[in-house]
Amino acid sequence: MITNILKDRPTKLFIGFTAFFCCNALIAEAIGTKLFSLEKIFGLKPANFSLFGQSGLSFVLTCGVLLWPLEFVITDIINEFYGPKAVRRISWTAVILISYAFLMYFLAIGIPPADVWIASSSKQGVDNIQTAFSAIFGQNMRIIIGSLVAFLVSQIVDVTVFHSIKRRTGNKHLWLRATGSTLVSQLVDSYIVLFIAFSGVFTWQQILAIGMMNYMYKFVVAIILTPLIYLVEGRIERYVGHDAAHKMKLAAMGKESE
Repeated sequence: MITNILKDRPTKLFIGFTAFFCCNALIAEAIGTKLFSLEKIFGLKPANFSLFGQSGLSFVLTCGVLLWPLEFVITDIINEFYGPKAVRRISWTAVILISYAFLMYFLAIGIPPADVWIASSSKQGVDNIQTAFSAIFGQNMRIIIGSLVAFLVSQIVDVTVFHSIKRRTGNKHLWLRATGSTLVSQLVDSYIVLFIAFSGVFTWQQILAIGMMNYMYKFVVAIILTPLIYLVEGRIERYVGHDAAHKMKLAAMGKESE
């Protein structure tokens, strides 16, 4: 049986996409504790925008946003070739694995550190490696919950918008349904995580302003990555064959033939 599965190219593709999707999501969550300045990367001064009564706003982002756009590219590709049920399956798989990872992080943080570990880290310039380890892997529970809820809801929104557009356009205008669904779902994602994680900590004006700064970055990246979706689609059609790819797209829309 396993031999037949591994010989089936659409199945092998789905396994590969699922593995990358879950791994990429887990890495994004793990590195999300670090903040960076987008302006500094390009040697620019802070943007100093004013939004919703908040001034001095700049593009201070978590490192996780470097990887999350790839999640939505994979989501659109799976939407196109495998359908919404497949997207929901890999989304729940990713959430379960991320939850498991954070459980293991907290378990590791709670284990008493060895003296030799503390001593060796001091020689490397880290005064207290246990404190550093806890700070990196011990994210606030509200941030974790907010991130997971935002991820699941935004995936549902992405699927809904994607197929709503596809029902109207058919197989034409992949850029419209892919980019359009991503732009809508990323807006939802940006604000859900902020409201859950920082409600009561920031004012609603601050949340709106920070969310819009994050969304501006995501908006631009979504546009930039649109050609990548066409590239991946073309490679898939060459890999599985044009006829097989056409049947996969029909099945993704709940159709057997056309």
